[in-house]
Amino acid sequence: YTSHEIGADEHRSWWSQVQRRDDQAYFMYEVGGVPSGVVAFTVIDPFNRNASWAFYSDPDSAKGTGTKMEFLALEHAFNTLKLHKLYCEVFAFNSPVVKLHQKFGFQIEGTFREQRVVDGSYVDVFRLGILAIEWGLNRTSMQSRIDAYTKG
Repeated sequence: YTSHEIGADEHRSWWSQVQRRDDQAYFMYEVGGVPSGVVAFTVIDPFNRNASWAFYSDPDSAKGTGTKMEFLALEHAFNTLKLHKLYCEVFAFNSPVVKLHQKFGFQIEGTFREQRVVDGSYVDVFRLGILAIEWGLNRTSMQSRIDAYTKG
């Protein structure tokens, strides 16, 4: 939810704190050695086997970058972290990201009404979630979509 430009000192301080935590994991997504995005897993709960996640892709990255990042994130969440459930929050007005998550099998689980202030106005936030079994059912079709997109 950070909307201000993050300076080098603030970023270094944040990174120093993150490295000492075992309930968070961050990954850089690169294309041809060029950083193109970040995937974050936070609030990792090994007992309940769930976590929150978010991704940020470079606005100048190639079309399809977000889709590829989401696929890899879900693979990591369910195959490496062995989660039962992965969830996220998305501004309700960000329909492209909501639709992207839904293509992968995420469902809107609820709406946090007027949860955040954006540009001086309160906006709704959707909570979306996907279960491991749902990812298992959607994985092959999403892999096929990515493969077709990559070839085209």
